[in-house]
Amino acid sequence: EELVALAIIAAFAAGMYVECAVVAFFMLIASLIEHRTAAGALKTIESLIRITPTKAVLINEAGEQSEVKAADLKPGDRVLVLPGDNIPGDGQVVEGNSTVDQANITGESVPVDKTPGDEAFAGTINETGRLVIEISRAGEDSTLGKVQSLILQAAQSKPAVVRELSKYASYYTPVVIILAFIIFVFTQDLRDSISLLLIACPCALILCGPTAIVAALSAAARLGVLVKSVSDLEVVRRVTAIVFDKTGTLTTGDLSVTRMKPVEGIDGAELLRLCVSAEVHSRHPVARAVVEVAEKAKLQPAQTKHFDEVSGRGVKATLEDGSVVLVGREAFLTDNGIDVAVLDTSETEGLSLLFVAHDGKAAGWLGLADQPRAGAAEALHELDEAGVKRRVMITGDRWSPARRVAEALGLTDFTAEALPLSLIHISEPTRRTIPSRMPSSA
Repeated sequence: EELVALAIIAAFAAGMYVECAVVAFFMLIASLIEHRTAAGALKTIESLIRITPTKAVLINEAGEQSEVKAADLKPGDRVLVLPGDNIPGDGQVVEGNSTVDQANITGESVPVDKTPGDEAFAGTINETGRLVIEISRAGEDSTLGKVQSLILQAAQSKPAVVRELSKYASYYTPVVIILAFIIFVFTQDLRDSISLLLIACPCALILCGPTAIVAALSAAARLGVLVKSVSDLEVVRRVTAIVFDKTGTLTTGDLSVTRMKPVEGIDGAELLRLCVSAEVHSRHPVARAVVEVAEKAKLQPAQTKHFDEVSGRGVKATLEDGSVVLVGREAFLTDNGIDVAVLDTSETEGLSLLFVAHDGKAAGWLGLADQPRAGAAEALHELDEAGVKRRVMITGDRWSPARRVAEALGLTDFTAEALPLSLIHISEPTRRTIPSRMPSSA
């Protein structure tokens, strides 16, 4: 940059306006292109920051509520989180029962039921009930804050080629200036010295590194790929192993009904009609999946006289004909006196089960799953052909749905455990061995 500046100033002083304008023009155009591509790369970072809560409802010792900035929360503060709100910080549930969607932190495809004593994470969404959470970490110290910090560090890091250019510039620039001075001493012609400065300006080298890297970050961001360090882009051609997240990466991130098993005497359409008649009044993500498949099947839910939802367990609905429908977990039906032992659950590997009972008898179950993305299997096969022989999946979801996805996509290894966050960095993938079927303690 020093050579460019000196050449422009010297050319202008010597009246070489065309040469001065050409150099300045190309530098300005290149700068505009670089800033334009950088703007695209920042959009994904901004979308992550948007899920960060900015406000929180603080409960003081007297039980009074006040709205405060989420960034001002301290460990020990208690906050109220209503349905639909983002949880403002990491902490522990002290009051209430609810269902929380924490796929963006842990990768779990099914929303998690929270009761007093359970841990909650910043940026996750409270779905159904009222929660009081005692904050343990907030702001930059929270799980979400650490993720944001990693992404911002990547945007500010420099690739190896730029670092090399900066190192040689400390020698290159003085040498060129000395040569220009020597030429002027021997020729007494300023134009020759200016010509040398212009010829020696490494415009292509100055611009190609940053522009290419920013363009790569922008292209990756548009595809939903967040790069931890730009130096990783330079070594990716040597990668032989890739670790994937499951939810939203290899899968769609949305639950859908994939199987139904009614008891003898009830057909599948009737089982689905009973289930949607109760679930249509619920806001739970599982209920939305049931309503969606019923709409595709063009089934109309029955009218209900009474509806009751037990947070994290199930729903109970009284239909217009006076019959009662229970939909929920196995324990929910058992607690209501329903014998679920008559249901065949031998082929439910990798499914989240929703049990249905009608008039005091088990009617069947519906199996829900997070489906692999369209084209995911083909993409993994292409990686295999490109030399990526180890394709590993790590997820916070349960073991059985993780194994189902791994087998469907042809992954070589996978591990699953409900961890708050797993930040994986393999610095030397060609030398690191990832054990097959890693135990959950890994």
